[in-house]
Amino acid sequence: MESNSKHANHKTSEESLDNIHSNTLLPGLPNHLAELCLSYVHPSLLYKVSHSWRRLIYSPSFPPFFSLYALLSPSPSHQTLRNHMYDSNTNSIKFLSLDPISSTWQPLPSPPPDPPLQILHRHPSFLSRKLPIQMVTVSGHLVLIAATTHQFVPALSRPLVFNPIHNNWFYGPPFSMPRRWCATGSVAGSVYVASGVGSNYSGDVARSMERWDLKNSSDSKWEKKAGLKDGRFSRESVEAVGYKGKLCMVNVKGNAVKEGAIYDVESDLWEDMPEGMLAGWNGPVATMDEMAMYVVDEAKGALSKYDAKKDCWEKLIELVQLKGAEQMDAGRGRVCVVCAKGERVVVVDVVVRPVRLWVVEPPPELQVVAVHILPRMTQTVTELS
Repeated sequence: MESNSKHANHKTSEESLDNIHSNTLLPGLPNHLAELCLSYVHPSLLYKVSHSWRRLIYSPSFPPFFSLYALLSPSPSHQTLRNHMYDSNTNSIKFLSLDPISSTWQPLPSPPPDPPLQILHRHPSFLSRKLPIQMVTVSGHLVLIAATTHQFVPALSRPLVFNPIHNNWFYGPPFSMPRRWCATGSVAGSVYVASGVGSNYSGDVARSMERWDLKNSSDSKWEKKAGLKDGRFSRESVEAVGYKGKLCMVNVKGNAVKEGAIYDVESDLWEDMPEGMLAGWNGPVATMDEMAMYVVDEAKGALSKYDAKKDCWEKLIELVQLKGAEQMDAGRGRVCVVCAKGERVVVVDVVVRPVRLWVVEPPPELQVVAVHILPRMTQTVTELS
């Protein structure tokens, strides 16, 4: 009995010692100092060394690296097979994040169940027609603004926000008027929604614009701003791009004849878009840190950068992989473009010369609707084990 007791105590001591070593980041240093030292090492190197370092790079205390976030929907062929199971109360879209360190797709937590999220991207009777789902990134958050339900009415009465650092969803303040087919964008930590239609068309809604300051949690409400001169921006979904303190948008996508408008955030006034900017706006547009603007010509596959002094677009590269570009985001020196009807995401490093590119594929039976660049999600020890 005594021998068994000594053996059990010795085993427990060994397990405790192993736990201490597994939780020690750098032997001989307190963990808070070790974290400071390791924060200067690239996360991809830390990920390969030990489980404790791997846990560290996903913890809230470690400086977050950036990941690719994607909104996805079932491919048309997969959805056709599911039509006999069609339920108007279900939600077919998925939110995933591609971890650049482990090269794996990770699902985001489920949005709040109340109210249930009911978003339609393709209707079973009209698979060839895609309904827009509009999201923006602002202050490190992913914000879902507008979409359509199975009854063809606005799907959201309030913006749905995801915080990757806290790894949770929450709802913002109610819209004065829920809408779809609107212009959505962000500038300097604020979300803007302009034009669009509600359950029915209204000229007042089509000319209106509202602002929500996501940084000011004490005054969480939508503020009415200067309206558009007409309702021409309610014809389809519009990506309003934040650029040097202004919001830039066009009313028609692609190479069609279009009208451009620019909203000055500081003066609360609308102005005409410069001719050169408008002439080259022939596909999806995104800005990097709201200071550099990029466009992909969806017909030619040409990636260009806007020169504000010359009012022209400077072509950086032309690639067959970029033809058919549908949506894009830019950040951390990279431009990420949704192409080939959502079957691939082309990532272009615009910092190096010559520019580099690589292709990211979505998970099987899914197509990418939109991509965004945000800090990686915080993960628990259980999720990493």
